[in-house]
Amino acid sequence: MRRSRQQANGERIDETDSMGRATGLVRIPFGQRLTCTIADACEVTGLGRTKLYQLIGHGQISTTTIGRRRLVLVRSLLSLIEGNQSHTGRA
Repeated sequence: MRRSRQQANGERIDETDSMGRATGLVRIPFGQRLTCTIADACEVTGLGRTKLYQLIGHGQISTTTIGRRRLVLVRSLLSLIEGNQSHTGRA
């Protein structure tokens, strides 16, 4: 199965199978997703798994568990990053 990629500008690209037929899968821009995996959260934040789990343990990142799978709430990642932005005042 050949999968197409999401463009950098966030435009979605439908995925196709090896015969060129649309599979119906659609990529959602990260900021619009409800949840992501731990691996995805590490990738987009640049944090390691250990640090991510520390932030989860301290309640700074929210997660949900469905079955045995732990998912990170994307809005909590965005809030964490936005809250830690440093503002430099230049004259």
